[in-house]
Amino acid sequence: MVYRAHVLLSSAAEQSGEIEQALLDSLYNLNLQDEVQVLEVATLGNPRLEPQIVVYPEGIQYVKLTPENVQHIVEEHLYKGRLVEDLMYVEEPVEPLPAPSTKEIRVVLRNIGKIDPLNIEDYIAENGYQALAKALTEMTPEEVMEEMKISGLRGRGGAGFPTWLKWSFAQRASGDAKYVICNGDEGDPGAFMNRRVLEGDPHSVIEGMAIAAYVIGAEKGYFYVRAEYPIAINTLRVAIEQAREYGLLGENIFGSGFDFDIEIRMGAGAFVCGEETALMHSIEGKRGMPRTRPPFPAQSGLWQKPTNINNVESYANVPQILLKGGEWFASMGTEKSKGTKTFAIAGKVKRTGLVEVPLGITIREIVYDVGGGILNDKKFKAVQTGGPMGGCIPEQYLDMPVDYETLGKVGSIMGSGGFVVMDEETCMVDIARFFMEFVQDESCGKCVPCRVGTRRMLEILTDICEGRGKPGDIERLEELGEYIRKGSLCGLGQGAPNPVLSTIKYFRDEYEAHIYDKQCPAKVCRKLIEYKIDPDTCIGCTRCARNCPVNCISGEAKEVHVINPDVCIRCGICSQVCPVDAVHIY
Repeated sequence: MVYRAHVLLSSAAEQSGEIEQALLDSLYNLNLQDEVQVLEVATLGNPRLEPQIVVYPEGIQYVKLTPENVQHIVEEHLYKGRLVEDLMYVEEPVEPLPAPSTKEIRVVLRNIGKIDPLNIEDYIAENGYQALAKALTEMTPEEVMEEMKISGLRGRGGAGFPTWLKWSFAQRASGDAKYVICNGDEGDPGAFMNRRVLEGDPHSVIEGMAIAAYVIGAEKGYFYVRAEYPIAINTLRVAIEQAREYGLLGENIFGSGFDFDIEIRMGAGAFVCGEETALMHSIEGKRGMPRTRPPFPAQSGLWQKPTNINNVESYANVPQILLKGGEWFASMGTEKSKGTKTFAIAGKVKRTGLVEVPLGITIREIVYDVGGGILNDKKFKAVQTGGPMGGCIPEQYLDMPVDYETLGKVGSIMGSGGFVVMDEETCMVDIARFFMEFVQDESCGKCVPCRVGTRRMLEILTDICEGRGKPGDIERLEELGEYIRKGSLCGLGQGAPNPVLSTIKYFRDEYEAHIYDKQCPAKVCRKLIEYKIDPDTCIGCTRCARNCPVNCISGEAKEVHVINPDVCIRCGICSQVCPVDAVHIY
């Protein structure tokens, strides 16, 4: 039997180069180099399991490997056909988790980890480029547009605008040149949906872009990808060159008379360049700053020409829609939010990682069925969807369906797919401060509401977290938030107040406790907590005193120790080193 070993090594995985070399050497030593195909792709799953190998066709996953482990796996599994059970993946933590969810439906992620992203023939073997051939040889642009309309696909970059309608605007616009752009500038903290697709299945996005170009009449396309994604960029370069060699990009594709080619442009990591007009300015060589709309990109976009912009996930859906039909795609999801959505589950959840689920699934299902529940079995408190401009959704909405309309009603957004889970030990005021700090730092500064307003909101939130909050601060935050939302030029500023306003709406009592009681209920904000040693528990081992960086703990050996609150910096080291758990937070 010929095995296919997929080497799932992230760029950050320790010993990744040594693991790969050990694998290749072991295969060579056993004369298996021609029978086993080794594919290197980015990891899909928990980074704590790196380095790891998945052996197909069984799909056996070996994790936390050393070069010696790899040699043993080759000798036993690939040569003798015997599983190495002590190196196989076991769910973490040790206590039983629910079985891996069957609620995932993979459309965008269908090929991830199964094909070699650097080999176009692997993609073609999975019906790759058949949708493009069908569009160019059997369908008119209008027929393709109609299929997209039936599918109900909405932009997966966050706004949720109907894809077919966006394409139609660019199709109807007049111009001697038109452009298609793929927005791969994924900047949300903890989000890696676009990166994963570009690294693992780039041809699906290329094919989707080519179909969009055929519909609107464009001959040129651009990938805009942040420079912090070097693997994605390299994979794209190889994929584009291979597509050209196979006649799938360039002139007269499939003999249809349709010409289309793609270039890559790298961004410097500015979050605001995820906004489409700022992105186009960056491609043109200008500073990435948004402009007023109208005119919209469909009428006057890149170099003032009609331009269609969708993100990676949106384009990756297109080939499957044409192959399986718009009705097939529309059969998933809800009445107004069709299909599936990828989410990067992060935070206080047992199973973090990238998932793809049908829209309309509830928050509870994502957290508990797909994510395995709250880490350490603590209580669910909130989930933040939509990245830094999303809102925090409390426990009372656990059974709420996840779709564009419902998220909007509770003060959040879909965004590109961030899904940060928080437990009972999370301070919602501190969370709001964290996201406001990120947004303020990433503001391009072009418009006053965003540049000045977010700075002022951050100052107020910082004061509240550090014990300087005063009556009226909550109302000032609400007032500022509305001004910023209504007056900002682009989506970054318009969405910046969402984390603050949503946490005030659902967790107002925490703000009041910070301001009026000078307490942090979650015991997170350092200036509002105090470490004390329980005299009934302390054994006088002196560990806390010996490890204190500011020498604020007094007491002799075998005597009760005391912390001086005026000197203590609330670093928590004393609590960490205490062998009898005598140090408590108040």
